[in-house]
Amino acid sequence: MKFIHIADVHLGVTPDAGFKWSEKRAKEIWDSFGRIVGLAREQEADLLLIAGDLFHRQPLVRELKEVDYLFSTLTNTQVVLIAGNHDYLKDGSNYWNFPWSENVHFLYQQECESVFFPELNTRVYGLSYHTREITQPLYDELVPVKDGSCSILLAHGGDARHIPIDRRKLALAGFDYIALGHIHKPQVLIRDKMQYCGAIGALDRDDTGIHGHVEGIIENGKVRARFVPDEGREYKELDIRVDSGSTDLSVMQQISEKMELLGRKHFYKIRLAGFRDPDIIFNIKRYYELGQVADVRDETEPDYDFTVLEEEYRDGIIGEYIRQLKGDALMDHLDEITKKALYYGVQALLETKE
Repeated sequence: MKFIHIADVHLGVTPDAGFKWSEKRAKEIWDSFGRIVGLAREQEADLLLIAGDLFHRQPLVRELKEVDYLFSTLTNTQVVLIAGNHDYLKDGSNYWNFPWSENVHFLYQQECESVFFPELNTRVYGLSYHTREITQPLYDELVPVKDGSCSILLAHGGDARHIPIDRRKLALAGFDYIALGHIHKPQVLIRDKMQYCGAIGALDRDDTGIHGHVEGIIENGKVRARFVPDEGREYKELDIRVDSGSTDLSVMQQISEKMELLGRKHFYKIRLAGFRDPDIIFNIKRYYELGQVADVRDETEPDYDFTVLEEEYRDGIIGEYIRQLKGDALMDHLDEITKKALYYGVQALLETKE
């Protein structure tokens, strides 16, 4: 029996609102979901498991109709899904009473329920969110029916505000496979047994790293599950080291070269670190024009020569400040906290002096 496990699709989200690519990314998330459905069709997967947050917010009726059409093309695949904390089943939700295709099984209840597929000898368990937050550990005491059938649990949560999970208890409950959702980064908790598939695609600047889905096979009572990375865009963190010889233009060139090497299709979070020439000012706004740059942080510090400054301002407050902080210690032997206090204090005093 073959299955595909996805979660946290977040249809309807507009990533990086305000950036020029945000609307395009919203469409790409729909396209990624369509590719997963197409993959299930091509592989003739028996089950498509969706462990919550298919939508980023309450779905529109027209969106549900689009999704259901895609599901209806799966002539050999049964779809099982639950609502997560983003698309929870509030009063008036369009999820209620939506006429899904025959192969779609929505587990609506707040308490765990299951659907049995006799042709697969498989029972899929799960429950849906009816509120944004659930602080009770609803999964910890669950156990599957002992009738010789294969048992799969769809579970969405894992933090204090979204169904805390005792991983040890859940692992010992007796489920053959536990398909987790809510955490956007893929994580294997127990190989071939319990894992977060992660979001199928990057949703915002904090969703760094690879994304994808899980493909599994259950044969002779044994499960084999593997994470399959998506070949689409990623949010990549780009650390740029600067020194006293770096200039604004040289840093821009360094960023461009690294983006070219890693791929222009990706989005980048740039962090500048190191010690710069005190006379150099980095024009952060220009860096956003280098490509698909989602965030820039300047964590550089001016490379002051404190020995020269102490001598130059020996009769003033700057010289006294340096002497008080470093005492009898040599500059090379100062601890990190003292060094930071020196840099920030001297910078503030110099700016006040100007």
